[in-house]
Amino acid sequence: MISPVSSIPRSAHRQRPEATPYVDLTRSEWSALRDKTPLPLTAEEVEKLRGLGDVIDLDEVRDIYLPLSRLLNLYVGATDGLRGALNTFLGEQGSQSGTPFVIGVAGSVAVGKSTVARLLQALLSRWPEHPRVELVTTDGFLLPTKELQARGLMSRKGFPESFDRRALTRFVADIKAGKDEVTAPVYSHLIYDIVPDQRLTVRRPDILIVEGLNVLQPALPGKDGRTRVGLADYFDFSVYVDARTEDIERWYLNRFKRLRETAFQNPSSYFRKYTQVSEEEALDYARTMWRTINKPNLVENIAPTRGRATLVVRKGPDHKVQRLSLRKL
Repeated sequence: MISPVSSIPRSAHRQRPEATPYVDLTRSEWSALRDKTPLPLTAEEVEKLRGLGDVIDLDEVRDIYLPLSRLLNLYVGATDGLRGALNTFLGEQGSQSGTPFVIGVAGSVAVGKSTVARLLQALLSRWPEHPRVELVTTDGFLLPTKELQARGLMSRKGFPESFDRRALTRFVADIKAGKDEVTAPVYSHLIYDIVPDQRLTVRRPDILIVEGLNVLQPALPGKDGRTRVGLADYFDFSVYVDARTEDIERWYLNRFKRLRETAFQNPSSYFRKYTQVSEEEALDYARTMWRTINKPNLVENIAPTRGRATLVVRKGPDHKVQRLSLRKL
């Protein structure tokens, strides 16, 4: 006798969806989650926040970044509620005052992560619950050029070892601990170096956004082999801006061409020499930079951290976000 179950063709059995730690959403599915969140930015404000070569308009802000600001506002509120529960538990033994909610934004050079970070700062500061939103880039924690040269690391600039990772982690830890005032070095893309005798001061923000190439990297073990606390351990939420490598390369080269026509023209620019050669010679240099520095850094260090993000934002060839993956709780 043939079993009723075994007689059913294999293809007719319902296939269980593959288990994944993320909820995958299309652009339209994500856009619907903005609910009735109002758009607080004008087209002119969005234009000022847009990075060179990035394609951001009001539709992109409305469809992608308004839902994200709503989600983050919910996360901040839930964190406040959790802090209240902890205070109830601790009682007189040591209640906690509010500490900043920390967001990490990671991704390759030229992928548009700086624009994402600036948009989040602008949108989140419009919510009345957390008007003080600070943005810090990890560029300020690059080792000074003289030190990079002394260590033979100029060709590794942007790789994890070119940063003062201990100082960066301590900076965020101090802010997360609730210190009244914390300072950071300032980096200039014009001179391609740390600015001497200049510091950025952060004073107890409601939200801190930390943007950089390698912010999601786990900490390296200490000399004694013990695991240490890393920068990402202090994040309450993190975003990874993703795209195909070939698209990022094209955006990188297009941005270099635009910079050659604008910022590189400044007599003080480190890259001014590339305005005094042919465009093809300048682009050959940019391609070499991509092939020997930026692409290897993406493949070896940045892309492998994508799975550590709370939210992965995937862009298409036109810089428009196509899909998003939100980590389940």
